[in-house]
Amino acid sequence: MSPLIHVLLGTKAELIKVAPVLAELDRRGVTYRLVETGQHGAHLPALRAQLGVREPDLRLGGPFDVDSIGQAVRWMAGLAGLLVGRRSLVERVFGGAGGVCLVHGDTPSTLMATLMARRAGLAVAHLESGLRSGSFRDPFPEELIRVVVMRRADVAFAPDDAAAANLASMGVRGRVVRISGNTGQEALADVVADVEPGSGPVVATLHRVENLHRPARLRSFLSLLERLAADGREVLFVVHPPTGRVLAGRGGRADVEASGVATSDLLPFADFVAHLAAAPFVVTDGGSIQEECALLGVPCLLWRDRTERRDGVGANVVVGCYDDAVVDRFLADPETHRRPAHLGDARPSEEVADVLVGMLDS
Repeated sequence: MSPLIHVLLGTKAELIKVAPVLAELDRRGVTYRLVETGQHGAHLPALRAQLGVREPDLRLGGPFDVDSIGQAVRWMAGLAGLLVGRRSLVERVFGGAGGVCLVHGDTPSTLMATLMARRAGLAVAHLESGLRSGSFRDPFPEELIRVVVMRRADVAFAPDDAAAANLASMGVRGRVVRISGNTGQEALADVVADVEPGSGPVVATLHRVENLHRPARLRSFLSLLERLAADGREVLFVVHPPTGRVLAGRGGRADVEASGVATSDLLPFADFVAHLAAAPFVVTDGGSIQEECALLGVPCLLWRDRTERRDGVGANVVVGCYDDAVVDRFLADPETHRRPAHLGDARPSEEVADVLVGMLDS
């Protein structure tokens, strides 16, 4: 069988960032094999429909999200079992074809996809490569996964100069390709609506392990939302499934809502982007949301100690460091951090597609 481009992904963020590349491959009439690992099995079907991405050729895992430690262990053990037999791995996951496997980011899906591709003898191309927080503990396990994948990739797509410099300093074995930006910028530009900045509620999200499972950090976050509501701010807390599970042990979302904070389940991508664009400011621990706020120019308080992304830092993004003084300075006048939106017209997906197709031809 002729070599193919294989795309393995498993999370909502991965699908959003990879969708522009898939659209470009479709535009060119390039055949590719799409495999979902099952990490966000419950949410990907609807998101695929929103983004215009076709059905996958293979789904690993069930129609549910992996959102607890126990589920994660069982899910990863199932994927690891595929690594035992190389021939069966090639046939089942990669349809009997060689070629190149595109992976994205720093999730457990990214790690397992990379290991499967390498075991099957495929080249690996890593999208959004070179991001570093500088600490394996923060965020964990994302920083560790990033390093493992970057060191095993044959091609590393760096979205900015800092990422390219990180890859160079690491001495990675693969070819570093500096592309013109992050493909998330294209995904955002495709759905952003014309809204009045500051006209909507404050948007809040929290989902990282280091925040959900450190009680003091979670308490401080919830106290901040209560404080904002008490000050007359309209607040929308978008609750990820793992966050909802943790909140259930603290009285549930009803306790949060009793303080005047509105909550919602995860929103369709376009609706969530519209809320971001209209927000007076955003409080989040999400790296992709940090990036989206930077592109939209929306003030963002990042509920983290450090970040692997430079997007917006020093401009509209303030890294809170769990420091009350930093938080208070931000809240005193968040509007001073607002910047003009700058979505630009870069098409990094075209550059990624060029390289992937070239890898098949070489």
